[in-house]
Amino acid sequence: MPEHNSTADAIRIGRQNTAEVLARRAAALGKRASAIAARPRAADVRLQSGEAPGAEARSLTAGFLVAAGDSWFDYPIHDVLKKLEDEHGYTIESAAHRGDPVEAMAGAQGQLDKLARCFEKVAALGGTPRAVLLSGGGDDIAGKEFGMLLNNATLPIAGWNSEVVNGVLNHRIVAAYQTMFAATNEMSRHYSGKNLPILIHGYDYPVPDGRGFWGGWPFPGPWLQPGFSEKLFSDLQTNVAMMREVMDQFNDTMIGLTNDPALGDVRYVDLRGSLSTDLTNDKYQQWWANELHPTEDGFSAIANRFANALSAL
Repeated sequence: MPEHNSTADAIRIGRQNTAEVLARRAAALGKRASAIAARPRAADVRLQSGEAPGAEARSLTAGFLVAAGDSWFDYPIHDVLKKLEDEHGYTIESAAHRGDPVEAMAGAQGQLDKLARCFEKVAALGGTPRAVLLSGGGDDIAGKEFGMLLNNATLPIAGWNSEVVNGVLNHRIVAAYQTMFAATNEMSRHYSGKNLPILIHGYDYPVPDGRGFWGGWPFPGPWLQPGFSEKLFSDLQTNVAMMREVMDQFNDTMIGLTNDPALGDVRYVDLRGSLSTDLTNDKYQQWWANELHPTEDGFSAIANRFANALSAL
């Protein structure tokens, strides 16, 4: 874990970031209230006579969720959140944005402003979120800098550079998540009067086969295979085994984040084993659309794991 009492530092920064966000939201809501007051007839929208605000919405949902995250929560056509809505009945307000590293998400100018709006929308429907879902860390590892995690295959120290991997996982990503937890807890108390459960996850084991989104350039990706090629790792089966190793380390980092009561009610969802890595006749491609993202069937399998965790709350 990081040194120099970084948990306390992260909590302080998270609270400070949230205070800035809530101040901006208070100013924005004041302007909104003035605009509505100036047009009372336009704002006179009601549900069926006698119903409390949000009653109809509450009757048609398995529960409200708010979320922030990366492309697993914000992907074209299918993603985890869309599957939780369509296949499990949840109503979700999301701040997620594909491509965001978790250290950017946690900043005062990151996803926190939009997350506050998500809480506001749920409150306007008369609801309280059952949980906050957070997804992040993949973009802190994968991409153009991925090769920095590897030592060249021709060296005696070939393989993962343990110091670099540890620095990214257990310092940068941990500090970012701790800051995000502090901000999320502040918002939960502000809008709901209590700390809400926070669900986080590790990723399943990807196949670094060089496939990007819609085939890659000019679209995003690939994110992993170029780094392996740069460091002269050419055997796909070997590279799959190496990704399994680093993803297990990532998941261990996520599990470790649930052990500090100061960070709130943080719960880990284990997604490993949801998606195949069977290279025989490219069977894995039924589950992986590209190096980082599941297919529709894959996202359904991942959403099932989240739904099971939510049902246990």
